[in-house]
Amino acid sequence: MLEDTPCLLPRYGENSRPNTLLNKLYRLALPLGLLGVAMTAQADELEITLPNLNVAEYHAPYVAAWLADERGKRVVDIAVWYDTDMANNEGEKWLKDLRMWWRRSGRSASMPIDGVSGATRRPGTSTIALDGRFDDVAAGDYFIWVEAARELGGRETLKVPVSLPVKQTVNTRAEGQHELSSITLHMEPAQ
Repeated sequence: MLEDTPCLLPRYGENSRPNTLLNKLYRLALPLGLLGVAMTAQADELEITLPNLNVAEYHAPYVAAWLADERGKRVVDIAVWYDTDMANNEGEKWLKDLRMWWRRSGRSASMPIDGVSGATRRPGTSTIALDGRFDDVAAGDYFIWVEAARELGGRETLKVPVSLPVKQTVNTRAEGQHELSSITLHMEPAQ
């Protein structure tokens, strides 16, 4: 089997003898190394799926995602998607339409929030990496909330539970009715 594998090491002249053991080890180590990286990589992420709505005038929704404690108090902002390109920060004035997030975090936040704020998204699935996002959060039971509000549309919130630190793989999903198709949380325990 190894003899059929192309050699990635430089070829030697006919009179020189390549180290065949080294070649064989190299051919084995590269795929095994890549496999090891894939097996240990963590994919802590939140997927937010926005529906494709058949409406006369579609405006991409403003969306906020945050971690809250069991009483609903905001702990960490995860994402705030709004019209960041409007002149004179005009897009920020509509953030209050994200009512739940606005009451818990938005009104006291200085926009844009570094590493959190971003442009609105069109229908489809967007993935937010969560790796390391909750490292400074105290152990306990929490919820990840996602709220969407759309001009000439509605408003919807979804939540999924999560216990921190994560001790076993988390795969949880919440289905929406109109402004959010679904949210999916995937987290792995720290190695």
